[in-house]
Amino acid sequence: MRLVTFTRLNLLTILALSMLALTPQAHAASATRATEFKLENGMDVVVIPDHRSPVVTHMVWYRVGSADEVRGKSGIAHFLEHLMFKSTDKIPVGEFSKIVSRLGGQDNAFTGHDTTAYFQRVSKDRLGKMMEMEADRMVHLRLDEKEVLTERNVILEERRSRIDNNPSALLDEQMNAALYLNDPYGTPVIGWYHEMEKLSRQDALTFYKHYYAPNNAILVVSGDVTPDEVRRLADATYGKIPANPDVNPVRHRPSEPPPIAARRLVLKDPRAGNYSMQRYYLAPSYVTANRSGEAEALDLLMKIAGSGTTSRIYKKLVVESKLASSAGGDYSGYGLDGGTISLYAVASDGVSLPKVEAGIDAVLDDIVKNGVTEAELARAKRSYLADYVYESDNQATLARRYGWNMAVGRTVADIEGWPEAISKVTTDDVKKVAAEYLNPRASVTGYLVPDESGVAKAEDLPPPSPNGVLR
Repeated sequence: MRLVTFTRLNLLTILALSMLALTPQAHAASATRATEFKLENGMDVVVIPDHRSPVVTHMVWYRVGSADEVRGKSGIAHFLEHLMFKSTDKIPVGEFSKIVSRLGGQDNAFTGHDTTAYFQRVSKDRLGKMMEMEADRMVHLRLDEKEVLTERNVILEERRSRIDNNPSALLDEQMNAALYLNDPYGTPVIGWYHEMEKLSRQDALTFYKHYYAPNNAILVVSGDVTPDEVRRLADATYGKIPANPDVNPVRHRPSEPPPIAARRLVLKDPRAGNYSMQRYYLAPSYVTANRSGEAEALDLLMKIAGSGTTSRIYKKLVVESKLASSAGGDYSGYGLDGGTISLYAVASDGVSLPKVEAGIDAVLDDIVKNGVTEAELARAKRSYLADYVYESDNQATLARRYGWNMAVGRTVADIEGWPEAISKVTTDDVKKVAAEYLNPRASVTGYLVPDESGVAKAEDLPPPSPNGVLR
């Protein structure tokens, strides 16, 4: 097995390097191409052929997530995702996943701020059955009061185990709440506990009946299929469902006011194993970018600044100064409302968090003032384009790539033109976005402090004002 894995990795490496040797235009053209069309009821369909094995990935993406919830009903999008696995008029309680498993497939679902997705991976001859089952629960979900209450306990326990018992997750949650003053991204996808425990059967049904409709969904099928095959099966299943005229194709959400003050917080928790810090900045996403190439420049900025052991932050804080045992950062740019730049560091033994923070600020200030080098930029581009090639080798990853982007309003042309767009970014572009968006006024910095005694020491506390130059 190790030999097979190693051989396949070598082949992928050769493929990646050969594709990267092409011009950006040729590289984009050689990537897997998708076909898109729309059913008469408004459902969007994307087909990504991959005929190497008789397997398909079938995904349904709804253009609704936790950021679309009614205020005071946090967690309802995720709650409904759980309830979708209960029963319909045709499928008994709890049988959906069992049927998929008996057919030799796998299934799951996930909820984000902007989308909710359901997927199965099966042999191609089972695709019609998957469409039939997914179309059935799109309109015929049955919610028994007892089952709803049981599942509500499940999501409450999920929150306790994943968030409430995890100091790092609690810090992340508090930081997002501080970062977003008005946008619903400040509310956790799983919901606030005190609101989750009041969610009802009627809340779930109201949300379901409004948002779960073919004209609010995207069907993505990747694998051993043709567009004609998918169209025929989709028409016979999803095509029979009428559109919901109440679905608004434009999602209106509260926007953030201009940031005027850096925010800071300290979370003391005896369960925290190490002293650590995080910082989040507001930034545009690929959807909300002010100009062409801005999001791509942010992606490359954080690839250089914070991604992996060759990044500037890691080399400066971990390798050279020994201030941190680990450190890095990234750019999250696929939100409908906007994106974020995030940074983190775990302090080395005996090193105070303000010293760690000052080390990160020094790296960022240098990039703002002096930019990045041509060599760094070229290496970051090669890395991203290699990732793009590797991911294109996986049909499930391809389905996610197209589904997620289209769920937030991007097009097939945007998705497939990404390699070329990345290739056009210059060092000046990277320096410009660094100066514009590494802005403390649009940030929140959090410290996670192990606190066995319940009394914080002076050196644990953050400085009264942010380090670094206001930008």
